[in-house]
Amino acid sequence: EETVVMWRGAAVAVAALGLAVAWFLSRGFEPRARLLSAAQLGRYRGAAGQPGLYLALLGRVFDVERGRKHYGPGGAYSGFAGRDATRAFATGDFTPTGLVDDVSGLSPGELLAVQSWLSFYSNNYDAVGKLVGRFYDENGAPTEALRQAEAAIEEALKLKAESEQRKQQFPPCNSEWSSATGTRFWCSRESGGVNRDWPGVPRQLFQPGSKGSRCVCVRTTGPPWGQPGTGQHRDRGDLDNPHLQEYEGCPPLAHQCVLKA
Repeated sequence: EETVVMWRGAAVAVAALGLAVAWFLSRGFEPRARLLSAAQLGRYRGAAGQPGLYLALLGRVFDVERGRKHYGPGGAYSGFAGRDATRAFATGDFTPTGLVDDVSGLSPGELLAVQSWLSFYSNNYDAVGKLVGRFYDENGAPTEALRQAEAAIEEALKLKAESEQRKQQFPPCNSEWSSATGTRFWCSRESGGVNRDWPGVPRQLFQPGSKGSRCVCVRTTGPPWGQPGTGQHRDRGDLDNPHLQEYEGCPPLAHQCVLKA
């Protein structure tokens, strides 16, 4: 029953994710927010005689004066000041070619880094306007580039949520290796950093499109993952999942498996 509740809860979380992302990406950026050109934003690098210290991320402009030691002249992140360098937040490339707003071709993990930084600035600094250019037009309306970026971030967040669900279903094994005994895999109720009420047994998990396998802990009782507990099932948990394979020479229902060196 607990497994079914967990699965239903995860499904609801994924279903609500799109609404949460849409709210997060738009909050604090009302249509009438101040509009700045690239030239205007360039005057906010925190130097003497300049009006302030701003940076932009996905076209959102933030006042980072309170972080002057980081973003002001001579600071470790001064290259972000007075421009939109969204790409560098994901790639860590602080060269002139990396400090740009082009997010095309970023991986899901890099897009999640952009989303994380956007959350950080939204929570820690004041949003003061929008940058007219790649992500907002001269009227402050979102461009196609922004819509594509937000859709890509939403997809990356969905992939992350699905990955977390898979980790709940198949938590990673604990493992250790020694030249004397070989490799030992074992499962416990906390292995893989996933707390649960079942230890599981080690299995090789082969994922479509991926080379090789990884050791996961597999539930041995109850219905398969995602199936109602009231229906007919073989009370074998996920042991019959077609992407799993037993370790040769290991007892099928043992909580640990030792592969000789």
